[in-house]
Amino acid sequence: MEDQACVFCSYLRDGSNEIIVYGKVAAFEDHYPVTEGHFLIIPFRHVTDLFEITSEEVADLVQALHATREQLMALDPSIVAFNVGANVGEAAGQTVQHAHVHLIPRRCGDTPEPAGGIRAVIPSRKSYES
Repeated sequence: MEDQACVFCSYLRDGSNEIIVYGKVAAFEDHYPVTEGHFLIIPFRHVTDLFEITSEEVADLVQALHATREQLMALDPSIVAFNVGANVGEAAGQTVQHAHVHLIPRRCGDTPEPAGGIRAVIPSRKSYES
C-alpha cells in the first residue's frame, strides 16, 4: 500500500539506486542529515505510526539497522557511536507521515556536550540534574 502524496512512498516508487532493501524495509541516506552518514529505515508499506508496523517489518528494520551500522563503521573509522530514534506523531516532531527510524552516526567532539543524547529533544530535560 502506498500514499501518492507521501514523499517517502514517491522516493521508493522512483526506484532510486540509493535504496538498500532489507526484506519489507528500505534504508537510504537522509536528505537532511544531522551528521554525515545519517540513514533512514522505512517500511515499504505506507504506515504513519511506527507502532503499526508488523512483526516481520520490525525484524527487517532491526536487520537493516545492524547492517547499515556495520557498513557505516567499515567505511568511516571516525564513527564511534550512534543515536537511533523515531518521531511518532506531530507532537513528537514527526514531519513525514510515513513511519521511519533514524540511524545517526556520532563522532567524538561532534557536539560539545553529548551527555543526555536523545533527551535533548526537550532542551530543559537534557541534563539528568533537571
